[in-house]
Amino acid sequence: MEVQGKIKVIGETKSFGSSGFQKRELVVTTEEQYPQHLNLEFLQDKTGLLDGFQVGEPVKIGINLRGREWTSPQGEVKYFNSIVGWRIERVAPAGAPQAGAPEVPPFDEFEPIQNSKDEDHDDLPF
Repeated sequence: MEVQGKIKVIGETKSFGSSGFQKRELVVTTEEQYPQHLNLEFLQDKTGLLDGFQVGEPVKIGINLRGREWTSPQGEVKYFNSIVGWRIERVAPAGAPQAGAPEVPPFDEFEPIQNSKDEDHDDLPF
């Protein structure tokens, strides 16, 4: 799965427990009619993927949805979801030319085609 939007927050890498488990959070704001602020987690060796990114950059992120069940000491069962990122890449902002794509001139810069009177307008092969 993928999610696309602009980076709103890049958190610091945090370590937990004696095992050295690492987690880094990223908040992305989607660009749609009703923008959503999604909190994503990058875990372990994936935390370094965020090092080259800045707040405000448009990105596309490969994600996995994770869910788990937890039973409280009182016996109540609860469910938790998380969005885990595993890939991130920059995307061009809407309206920006794609890298390597030739730039097309505006419509009014094209000249109309002039038909010659000597030209045969019946171009059917039979």
